[in-house]
Formats: sequence, structure tokens, C-alpha cells
Amino acid sequence: MPDVEDPVALLPHRPPFRFVDRVVTLEPGHAIEATYLVTGEEAFLAGHFPGNPVFPGVIQLEALAQAGAIAVLADERYAGKLPLFGGVEGVRFRRLVRPGDELTLRVELERLSARGGWGQARATVADERCCEARLFFALA
Repeated sequence: MPDVEDPVALLPHRPPFRFVDRVVTLEPGHAIEATYLVTGEEAFLAGHFPGNPVFPGVIQLEALAQAGAIAVLADERYAGKLPLFGGVEGVRFRRLVRPGDELTLRVELERLSARGGWGQARATVADERCCEARLFFALA
């Protein structure tokens, strides 16, 4: 694993487009559990929806992808690579996510190669499922 104090720093993303606050558990190249607190200060919530802010499902997918990217980048074989979305399968949104909710992001990597891989992802709030998907990524 690359020598970093905070695994979130492995991400090339920076605020306002970083949706992982903290890594809870990490098995480089295998699995991750991380969190993101929806503060309500996210600029896009002003328009999604005015007076009724809902954290977008596509951003939930992005948060899961970012968590998965940390698990990939923590593996020394992929240090310095750029994981990019290649596709998603079986996406399901099951619960609204609102300001004040803390997303728990879990990703288990199914397959990794020099060119990319797949991961099974699930976001929850207080153990309630919000978003599930199988993520495909390419490594640049």
C-alpha cells in the first residue's frame, strides 16, 4: 500500500467534487468501507430540489466509485493510475438521501487487471440501503 496517512488523499478528486470524507476499513485491491456526510452545503442541492433537497442518485454512484478508486489506488500495483468510470450495471436506488445523512460506502472489488476491473458497491444510511450497483472502471 502506498505510504499515505490519509487514504482519501489517494483520490485525484478535490472539493467540491470529492464525495468521500473518511475511510473506515481498507483492504487494498480488495475492499473498502468509507463515509460521506451530506452537509446540505453542496451547491447542486439548491437546485435538486428547491426547498426539498435530495442528494442525487448519480452522485451516490460517484461517491461509490470514488471509494472504490481508493481501494484500487491503495494497491501498489495501481499507484498513480487514474480510475475512470467504464459503466454500471444493476443500479437500484432504494432510499432518499438528504442533508444530515451520512452515507456509508462499501465496495468489494471482484476483478482487477492492468486495464481495469469490476466492483460490487452499496451505499447505506443508518444501515438502510440507498444505492446498489456493479461498477466497471478503466485504468488510465
